Amino acid sequence: MSTSINRRNWLKQSSLATLGLGLSLHSLGNEEGLPRNFGTDKGLINLGSNENPYGISPKSRQAIIDMLPLANRYSFNIPSLKNCRSTLARFYGVSSENILLTAGSGVVLDLAVRYFYKPSGNVVTAEPTFFILPNTARRLGLIVNAVPVGKDRGLDLESMLGAINSDTRLIYVVNPNNPTGTFLTPAAMKGFCTEASKKAPILIDEAYMDFLDAPDNESMIPLAASNPNIMVTRTFSKIHGMAGLRMGFVISHPSRIKELEQDLFNESQIAICNLTLAAAMASLPDEAHRQLCKQKNASARDYTVRSLEAMNLHCIPSCTNFLLFSLSGFTGNFSDFMLTQNIILRSNEYLGEKWCRVSIGTMEEMQQFIKVMNQNWKP
Repeated sequence: MSTSINRRNWLKQSSLATLGLGLSLHSLGNEEGLPRNFGTDKGLINLGSNENPYGISPKSRQAIIDMLPLANRYSFNIPSLKNCRSTLARFYGVSSENILLTAGSGVVLDLAVRYFYKPSGNVVTAEPTFFILPNTARRLGLIVNAVPVGKDRGLDLESMLGAINSDTRLIYVVNPNNPTGTFLTPAAMKGFCTEASKKAPILIDEAYMDFLDAPDNESMIPLAASNPNIMVTRTFSKIHGMAGLRMGFVISHPSRIKELEQDLFNESQIAICNLTLAAAMASLPDEAHRQLCKQKNASARDYTVRSLEAMNLHCIPSCTNFLLFSLSGFTGNFSDFMLTQNIILRSNEYLGEKWCRVSIGTMEEMQQFIKVMNQNWKP
């Protein structure tokens, strides 16, 4: 497909971006390196970070308000927060000895590589997948054996098993996968984890598991709770809407959790603020809020897929709060152009092809995104 962007609109909007928006790359650290100095006053729509646009649970808001008078205290000095670990354990059907709390799951991905690091080793993962763990491995000098996804853009578990060798320090699987939005069935994951864990430790990133429906939303947490070589990390950043509050956790066998806690993860739990802990514990039982977010996300995602496919843009079927679609035929930097249209998203080249990953915002935001696409995408 031959594709071009309306040149006059491009030049006009580029000038606006240069002269008027005042965007800056200087900001607090962020995972994607995207511009961050923006706000609704500038008319920008952020569809680049896979955040929950509907916010935290109303119960979490109230919990934060109630905890504010104790913001001057460390969490270990607040009686109501001493049971957070056991509360989380009961929710996921494990013991408190199976859980290690962290300030988001990103810190897990970074520290896990450092914990298992040995010189001349390798990490086995997929390509493409979420980048924090592979990037940390490369910075440490490890080889990353990145196994390309299959033709359906799903993870190739058979080839990943074949890539494991005696030098493999860690295996990393994101399910559902980011940025493809594909997922592996519970049966496939169980088989892979059972075999792979015999050869090396495996870390399963289930950040987007809550967007799946039964029976596909079966977690590998039960396997992890009984096998020291299997670890599952989860986050409150996605379906719980707590990306800015930073709350995550690792589940594994008690012996592995104890080792992690006594090593690089020693300070991870004290790094979680009181307000975050209170908000997370209030969010856990609020199934109604999670279901509402999930339903709204599915409706906006389905609308976006239908609209893009009507424009002959191929979308990889997604079960998450983001969508990957083909930019075949597009020349230039698609993310840069969309920024001139007041929309933040991500575009990259994977396996020799150009793709765009767009987060699913509210229905109104996705309608604006499709409006911009219809105005500028010319097959």
